[in-house]
Amino acid sequence: MPQIVLASGSPRRRELLERIGVTDFIVRVPDVEESVPEGLTPEKTVACISREKAEAAARLCGPEDIIITADTMVFLEHRRLGKPHSEAEALEMLTALQGRRHTVCTGVTVRQGDRSFTESETTDVYFRPASQGELLAYIATGEPMDKAGSYGVQGKGALLVERLDGDFFNVMGLPVLRLSRMLQRFGVCLLPPPADRA
Repeated sequence: MPQIVLASGSPRRRELLERIGVTDFIVRVPDVEESVPEGLTPEKTVACISREKAEAAARLCGPEDIIITADTMVFLEHRRLGKPHSEAEALEMLTALQGRRHTVCTGVTVRQGDRSFTESETTDVYFRPASQGELLAYIATGEPMDKAGSYGVQGKGALLVERLDGDFFNVMGLPVLRLSRMLQRFGVCLLPPPADRA
């Protein structure tokens, strides 16, 4: 039985894998520079980085291992919003996002040996208008500081989100429906039919 490897240090991705029934997996985190050519669309950018991660992870894994990598980015129009380096930067990002639509893109790669598939998922997120006091209170929780775009939709950041169009779990960092369909290509079925009863 091939070993499933999550090549990510994200606790949210580990949690989401476990939620959909992938419990027998190991974590190996490759060292990747995350450089991409200029001029790529958001979808192609995250796809490119997830492929780079899978290539690096393959050097840490056996040829039969099924490797899962992902890269999630937040884009406001064409500006990429990464993780904030300070509370002031988090406030700048959240101020720019409030009352507007932005896009969350995740590239996912599943690889086994020389066989590899990469896809991307896009979700539009709409923030409600928020006061500076609310944004400062949210920053004071510490939650924004390790998250792209300076918010976590699965935590108190949900209080800033008016609605979203697309895959909610993509915004958390792993589009689980798309991943499940990709895993089926490698013989991993997360909703197997029940065995025939005698």
